[in-house]
Amino acid sequence: MNLLWTVCHKFGIFGTFFTPTPLRVDYKQYFMKKYLHHLSLIFLVFYLPLTTARAGVAGVEPSPLNGQWKGQLKVPGGSLDLIITIVPLTGGTYYAALDVPKQKISRMPVAVELKKEDVVLKIEQAASRFTGKLNPDGKSMAGTWEQPGLKEPIEFVQATASVVSAPTFKTALPYKLEEVIVPNKAAKLRLGATLTMPTGNGPFPAVVLVSDAGPQDRDASQEEYHMFGILADYLTRHGIAVLRYDDRGVGKSDGHYAIATTADLVTDAQAAMGYLRAHYRIDKKKVGMIGHGEGANIALLAATQLKSPDFVVSLAGYGMPGHEILRRQQVEIMRMIGANSTQVDAALKLHDKMINIIRQTPNNNQARGKVAAMIRLNNADIDPTMARARAAQLTSPWYRYYLDFDPKAKLGEVHCPVLALNGNEDLQVTANKNLSILQKGLKSAGNRKVTAHKVAGVNHSFQPDQAEWPLVNGEQHPNFSPKALEVMQTWLGEHARPAPLAIAPTPRSNPRTSLQKPSRPAAAQKVSR
Repeated sequence: MNLLWTVCHKFGIFGTFFTPTPLRVDYKQYFMKKYLHHLSLIFLVFYLPLTTARAGVAGVEPSPLNGQWKGQLKVPGGSLDLIITIVPLTGGTYYAALDVPKQKISRMPVAVELKKEDVVLKIEQAASRFTGKLNPDGKSMAGTWEQPGLKEPIEFVQATASVVSAPTFKTALPYKLEEVIVPNKAAKLRLGATLTMPTGNGPFPAVVLVSDAGPQDRDASQEEYHMFGILADYLTRHGIAVLRYDDRGVGKSDGHYAIATTADLVTDAQAAMGYLRAHYRIDKKKVGMIGHGEGANIALLAATQLKSPDFVVSLAGYGMPGHEILRRQQVEIMRMIGANSTQVDAALKLHDKMINIIRQTPNNNQARGKVAAMIRLNNADIDPTMARARAAQLTSPWYRYYLDFDPKAKLGEVHCPVLALNGNEDLQVTANKNLSILQKGLKSAGNRKVTAHKVAGVNHSFQPDQAEWPLVNGEQHPNFSPKALEVMQTWLGEHARPAPLAIAPTPRSNPRTSLQKPSRPAAAQKVSR
């Protein structure tokens, strides 16, 4: 339930076996893929199934192609795993994308045609196509793959879980990296974490990285982009110790994310901050938080309590109430799928009705019954069990808290220095509106240590335009905006005053955590000047 917080910008193709020329994924196609992958729950259960009669938007027809398909293509000298993800859209259309992990191809657009059992998949950017038939069991499709100079039979089998993975590797680092356990005594759970410590004796200033909404690993990984892995590397190379942790129920952390509210997640961030202040090599008076998205608001909430952070960096933090953020996001989604103003208005009326049911019905059993009934009313084909399951998600503790949470109510209680950064290409948390509210609210009680900055050309995940991505071995890799890093480093230099670093050799590539998927190290290397 990541609330549209993943990247909404252009995405690069990391090499290709089809052509030596680097390719670019169409912006709208990629935007839709990422939106549909981390889509607002209400949109998933409600907008996509809207029927023309009720809302003027064509509904999503059940499709046997829905899901992820894996096939092995024979090529000269070996074989390649091909992975095609297919998502039904409104009006009987599809979003589909091709991944080829061995060749580092990610999310190449695929056009889908389905007539009874006949399936055609076209990959125009690679001048390739699959033509075949869906088998009666609906779990596989067999046919022929054609591309310039190659024509081979292939069978795609529906995968039960994601099959895209990345290899792991280790590199030498100019600082110490340690896997640690952070106890949260208040919640009676433990968080798996990674602590990176600069070279030298210290004591060092330190930060806790707090992730955006939705269960995420300690690197805030989004496929090939590991936001917190890059950020931790950059900051540690510049004299700041960094602690980043797996969210509840993820990786090596205890607990269940689905039943935690934003207030509960504040205690996790506070526990991590307490861990740093107890460390003998950390300057106890220079421990702050850097939060992304909802994580920024978690950091700001922590700053209103006892034992608050000494400073906060807000990355894409929101100033509007949760229910208003959701409503604005719905408008962006509808526009991206080509809805007209009449359709958008109709969808928003249904959105408001659903939100009001949840907010005005505190009894969860009653609220779930009403929500499930409304889901079925607007999507007669949905299974009753699925409708109840989705209603349970929409009335979960986290979702209820998010709908009613208004950041403005607490901003005046923040007295520590704050740097607020928002990207002007962020379609999830719009910079102009939210940055203005944050700045005004933080200064409302006389806090003069507030700096607000809008970063040009940067999206919600703080990625710049693909043209600015660094090249590593001839391939482009997503990176954290160098502009944003420079602003952050300058500000932290004033408010955290990192200690001078001992001289250490710089490795060829940047790090990743000690246990999960690799980071895109060269991205951090690119901006570590």
